Amino acid sequence: MNVLEVRCVGKQFGGLVAVDQIDFDVEKGSITAVIGPNGAGKTTLFNLVTGVYQPDRGDILFDGRSLVGLRPDRVAALGIARTFQNIRLFADLSVVDNVRVAMHGRLKSGIFDILLNRRKTRIEERRALGEVCGLLAYLDLEPWINEPAKNLPYGVQRRLEIARALATRPKLLLLDEPAAGMSPRETWELSELIRRLRDDFELTVLLIEHDMKLVMDISERIVVLDYGRIIAGGTPEEIRSDPRVIEAYLGRSAVADGTYS
Repeated sequence: MNVLEVRCVGKQFGGLVAVDQIDFDVEKGSITAVIGPNGAGKTTLFNLVTGVYQPDRGDILFDGRSLVGLRPDRVAALGIARTFQNIRLFADLSVVDNVRVAMHGRLKSGIFDILLNRRKTRIEERRALGEVCGLLAYLDLEPWINEPAKNLPYGVQRRLEIARALATRPKLLLLDEPAAGMSPRETWELSELIRRLRDDFELTVLLIEHDMKLVMDISERIVVLDYGRIIAGGTPEEIRSDPRVIEAYLGRSAVADGTYS
């Protein structure tokens, strides 16, 4: 069963075709990677799925429902959450408040309930805080719970972004270069975390990543973009030996003389 279906999607910015005739499926419960050289259209694709951009053509289906025309908040409410290539935390807010902010889209109390400090609002806020603290414990963020996000080590900021995404209770989690800037040890820990997230939260994971070891270790399927088009798709074993992928990353000479293996 497919949770996400991208159908012949295209997006153009002036004379630049960012993505062109993108067509692929993401199976429920899978870990799927989108890879490709810089400028291949990977982040544009994520922005289209999450409603930041609207496609010029084609359709994007989530659980059979079209996402085209929906604002990012409506896409998130349906069950899609993401992290960003460049970390986008609320720098001056504490760790706990960064995650609490993400939960407000799920709370039922309105502005007047909050102003009047109604009992149901207090109960809802306590439950939300308990859930937030559970996420922070799961991601080993408790030692920094009251620390401003800007003071956190880089790898911890990445985990906080994931905690904030999980607070929306997503079905599909999009990770945009989650290993960027990480040490080998942090990257290994991240790969283990992504597997645990998929299993423990019953998630489907779609990630963009340049670290090919991480991609090959955790992905069940890989989609390869180059110049806005899909040039290959398949299992890690199939992608590893595909001449089109080797050429996109290393050039034609690597394919011709067999220097890539």
